Amino acid sequence: MPTRQRFLLSIDDLPKARGESHELSFEGGSAESFAALLQKSLREPVLWQRWRDMQPDPDAVDPSLGLSDPDATVEAHQSDVHVSVTVITSLPHSILQHRLTLLIGRHWSLRDVSAA
Repeated sequence: MPTRQRFLLSIDDLPKARGESHELSFEGGSAESFAALLQKSLREPVLWQRWRDMQPDPDAVDPSLGLSDPDATVEAHQSDVHVSVTVITSLPHSILQHRLTLLIGRHWSLRDVSAA
């Protein structure tokens, strides 16, 4: 059974946090809408599949990037434009990082990782 981890993240300015691809990027404005979208992207491979289909050679993309965790949870709390995010998942950091980058680019910071 994979180890579940708790990732604590921060987003300094959620209204400006966007990914590079408009087709995949977060477009909401609230912490709750971001948490729901990130949670869905961790539980289901839909975002990853959309990204893979946009690649020059989709069949060459490492399928391990498409792993999902149906039990992943995401909570986000907003204070002004700053957002604190807690993710609990069995997915490795590399997959969480990839999904976050698709959704909000490099507009996030990892603050802590611990066993969940």
